[in-house]
Amino acid sequence: MNETRTGLLLFAHGARDPRWALPFEAVAEAARRAHPGQPVALAFLEFMSPGLDAAAESLVAAGCTQLDIVPLFLGAGGHVRKDVPPLLEAVRARHPAVEVRLHPAVGEQPAMIEAMARVALALQAGT
Repeated sequence: MNETRTGLLLFAHGARDPRWALPFEAVAEAARRAHPGQPVALAFLEFMSPGLDAAAESLVAAGCTQLDIVPLFLGAGGHVRKDVPPLLEAVRARHPAVEVRLHPAVGEQPAMIEAMARVALALQAGT
């Protein structure tokens, strides 16, 4: 019987400024703390490393048979709709036995929308 080992691959945009990665690294670390033992990787679309392919490779090397890719984007703009599908197909082609699932962008989730509104209101109240 084959047991599924699921890896969480958090996928962010990336930027030339290395400080851009800090909040995404914090999200990855929070996910690791919340689910010890579950493999979690962080990848960037451009300008930063690792890329999606390298992060996926690290999760497969850790024994993952399923990859849940969660875009840490505010919305499913051009990058998520146009740039991500060929990257996913490349991962699937390299690892045909691994199930690769793309989830919606976190910024489109009701819980995230509510959280951002609460933070914005709290910041306003504090000024």
